[in-house]
Amino acid sequence: MNTMQAIEKRRSIRKFTDKVISLEQINTLLKAAMLAPTARNCQEWEFVVVRERDILNKIKEAHPYAQMLATANCALIVCADTKREMAPGYWPGDCGAATQNILLAATELGLGSVWLGVYPNEERMKDIAAILHLPSNVKPFNVIALGYPDEEKEDVDRFDSHKVHYEKW
Repeated sequence: MNTMQAIEKRRSIRKFTDKVISLEQINTLLKAAMLAPTARNCQEWEFVVVRERDILNKIKEAHPYAQMLATANCALIVCADTKREMAPGYWPGDCGAATQNILLAATELGLGSVWLGVYPNEERMKDIAAILHLPSNVKPFNVIALGYPDEEKEDVDRFDSHKVHYEKW
């Protein structure tokens, strides 16, 4: 699968089988995340891998849109260590780039994934930080539910030439 195929095939998957994701696959996803660009190359991201069912359930209870964690094999929580932030205010973009790399790598590996927003919702950030015992300088950006897909999504073409402007508006 090439990059464009992965981009075209990626969908938000919310139903998963009970097949286990290997540690090697998780490490591939994390490697993909850490190859994303960051402002001033500060690489302020941190990742929490959650496989324990009780922690997944706590996150599911704390996040109003995380019901798919009931069947997810694991979750990756993308975070930012604000002590390492060298370009203030850019960590959400940096974490977003890492997240997109995870989603595309998951697609290539035949895994299903869905991005569950945490930042900038203060209450969700506080709840997720408490569940994961994050230090105060580490901010949770999102939760990515992962597993082998137990649903198929149709192909979508979202290209809209009306949203493209050349040289000026």
